[in-house]
Amino acid sequence: MKLLYLSSFLLLLLMPGMVAADAMDNVANLIKQGNSKEIGKLFAPTVEMTVMAEEQSYSQTQATSVLGDFFTKHKPQTIKLLHKVNSSASIQLGVYILTTADKQEYRIAFTLKDVGGTMRIIELGIEDEKVK
Repeated sequence: MKLLYLSSFLLLLLMPGMVAADAMDNVANLIKQGNSKEIGKLFAPTVEMTVMAEEQSYSQTQATSVLGDFFTKHKPQTIKLLHKVNSSASIQLGVYILTTADKQEYRIAFTLKDVGGTMRIIELGIEDEKVK
């Protein structure tokens, strides 16, 4: 009986971390699919975006359009985790390497923040991967 309580207690302790990781993994999977519309639903009302050294603050709709244009020109093929920081329940960072159909590699970095109980993308950066 003690073992049952102990395992239930440990599961409850680990659940917040698992939920946070799911949000990061969800964004990474949507990037791999090139699904700008679903990613757009995860954007905060205002998003700081850097796409190939062009940095600007966009509305949710504008950011979705800019990301859609990028995916149209660079069709995603694979994505690989480079770095993930999810030690905070309210803000998290993910850095991934995206390989496109034309074998180009891009470094994708995004920051998620808890906005009204939902993890939202507040920053997104896309740049050429310089380290091979």
